[in-house]
Amino acid sequence: MFATIRYTVDNNVAWIALNRPETLNAFTAEMNREMTAALKQAGKDRTVRGVVLTGEGRGFCSGQDLADVQDVDDYAVVLRERYNPMMTALAALEKPVVAAVNGTAAGAGMSLALACDFRLLSERASFINAFIHVGLIPDSGNLYYLTRLVGQAKALELAMLGEKVNAEEALALGLATRVVPAETWEADVRAFAERLARMPTKALGLIKRYVRLSWESDFTEMLVHEAEAQRIAGRSADHKEGIQAFLEKRKPQFSGN
Repeated sequence: MFATIRYTVDNNVAWIALNRPETLNAFTAEMNREMTAALKQAGKDRTVRGVVLTGEGRGFCSGQDLADVQDVDDYAVVLRERYNPMMTALAALEKPVVAAVNGTAAGAGMSLALACDFRLLSERASFINAFIHVGLIPDSGNLYYLTRLVGQAKALELAMLGEKVNAEEALALGLATRVVPAETWEADVRAFAERLARMPTKALGLIKRYVRLSWESDFTEMLVHEAEAQRIAGRSADHKEGIQAFLEKRKPQFSGN
């Protein structure tokens, strides 16, 4: 179905792997389109309760394939037509999304990882905000997410200097959820993703929605938003199962409904 990515579903987790390992999974127009389609597919599939984004080979994503844009004279068109739809589809996913950063995440690859809810980094992984090295600014939501993750001063440093950030540094900065040893990489990522897929999916989606809304709401507005979200969550089958499991002194078996 896809030429530049691999899409599979296993144990309620959609695995989306960028699949151009010979270029460290650099983006082309085709890959942007296929990623957008895959993210929308995962969002619509009721059996999918978690999503993992990763890269084939030794890299996560090296950013834009410059050979694919060498004749472009207006990058705004590239962003509006290729990247913005992809990043909007990712932001719209009300399911937990894990970036499994197996190697270098540079440029738009870093942007993609920053937009995910969790970032698991192999001990061999690194981030590079490489845009400045070709005279460009970070895009695809990079400055939006980066500033919120590390604060203004550090975001300026990472964006302007374009220095490599290794896995341990990323963890210390708050860019990584955790660093995973290379020898247990696949098993640890799978266990983390499947743990999320067993959780109450509707509640996780509501948390994502209202955390994002908190960035533009004051305290009083957030109290109203939280009450509305709790009304929705309180009517879910997973809430009823959680209460029943508590009363029966057993672990809940959430269905995602």
